[in-house]
Amino acid sequence: MDFLSLISPLFVMLAIGGTLVGIIFGAIPGMTATMAVAICLPLTYSLGLENGLALLLGLYVGGISGGLVPAILLGIPGTPSSITTCFDGYPMAQRGEGEKALRIGIIASLVGGLISLAALYFFAPALADFAIRFSYVEKFLIILFALTVMAALSSNMLLGIFSGFLGIFVSLIGVYDVTDGGNGHFRLIPPGTDYWLDGGFSLLPVLIGLFGLTAILDEAEKGMPKGMSLDQIKVGAHSRFSFSVFKGQVLNLVRSSGIGTFVGILPGVGGSAASILSYTAAKTTSKHPERFGKGEPGGIMASEAGNNGLTGGALVPLLSLGIPGDSTTALLIGAFALQGIQVGPLFIGNNGDTWNAMIVAMIVANLAMFVMMYFAIRWFAMVVAVPKHILYPIILMMCVIGAYTINYGIMFDVWTLLIFGVFGWLATKLKLEIAPFIIGFILGPSAEIYFVKSLESFGDLTIFFTKSPIAVVLWVLIIGSVAISVLMARRSRQQAAGEPPLA
Repeated sequence: MDFLSLISPLFVMLAIGGTLVGIIFGAIPGMTATMAVAICLPLTYSLGLENGLALLLGLYVGGISGGLVPAILLGIPGTPSSITTCFDGYPMAQRGEGEKALRIGIIASLVGGLISLAALYFFAPALADFAIRFSYVEKFLIILFALTVMAALSSNMLLGIFSGFLGIFVSLIGVYDVTDGGNGHFRLIPPGTDYWLDGGFSLLPVLIGLFGLTAILDEAEKGMPKGMSLDQIKVGAHSRFSFSVFKGQVLNLVRSSGIGTFVGILPGVGGSAASILSYTAAKTTSKHPERFGKGEPGGIMASEAGNNGLTGGALVPLLSLGIPGDSTTALLIGAFALQGIQVGPLFIGNNGDTWNAMIVAMIVANLAMFVMMYFAIRWFAMVVAVPKHILYPIILMMCVIGAYTINYGIMFDVWTLLIFGVFGWLATKLKLEIAPFIIGFILGPSAEIYFVKSLESFGDLTIFFTKSPIAVVLWVLIIGSVAISVLMARRSRQQAAGEPPLA
């Protein structure tokens, strides 16, 4: 119970404050939980690991949950994971049931968050215990499997694979360190840039650029629209909410939370897939599927339980295998790196207090999200009216200050922020996938080390196929992932061409 000494008033305040800021970010269309975590990441250095994680996990939970506000009131998803909340939430708001729809979504979000938290608490230690048996070979195959899964579930498989390998390529820029099995020489460095790139690009400025500056450039391109007028926001204050609306929806809530948790465990998939799959399952199993899309409360429950179910699930591969479940948890790796801690199979065993503090922070964040949003939902509804031309200059300033100070005042980190911010903006034009890119960037150095160490230890490439039964199972999963992705790509092309899918 030593971890209770870490639960100070500051810890609780940071978890609650992070949740509040996260809800505000999520409630403003165009701003996401990932962006909130990226901007606040440099602040965690001075807070210490547990307090810093309390802030970031609060931002994560709040950011995912806040997206339901504009989705219901404006028909605009505040975050990508709230897209299916629009389908039934907005019709309810249009007929004067906005407050009722919001409260349904808030309660479903709480259920999804708590169920995924239970999955995290029980599954992550068991998976970590199992992963401790992995040698370099199995660790390399795990990373390869993660890359194939995230590529398979990208909107375009080939571009997803290309984005992932591009991230790996960029991560290898710098000196090939002898401690990693290298020769100590520079590699992939343009002439004249040796001084700045001998250590490669720093992770945190890259993350802030891709998820902070890119979003600002995207909004600037749209012309910085003004915030909504308060007169346009229909909360429907007189709509009556009753818990009886959840009668007969327990299975829907549990199933959607489970789908969200499972999707979260898959690397690089994201909350939008979780909400879409949950919504689709709810509609296909409903006795009244014709009501979906016209203001059916069950649709809001499925969407919000699904996307909040992601929050705990995405932490399972991060804390047990060192593989981020989505782009937001990829940013959490930056928080651990700032404190000199590496996540992976040994993390939970060696950092029991930190692990318990994270669970407490998630509980506090989920409860704080529920209390704040349920009882002050009308105030949060006004957030969507804040003009972006006031918000974005402030956010841009925070991005630059964060990038500059994160490595004790290195100007090249600000240039890194700009380079990757512009790259992220151009990548969206070229249909490249940012999530596979950043996960490839994070996992690339580890993949190289495990690959080289495997060859040094065992001699030749056949060891990757014959090392152990675990290696064989991983190859089956890799091949299955690729096969499913090819099948999904063919069906998508057939549907786009209007042809009947193959049996």
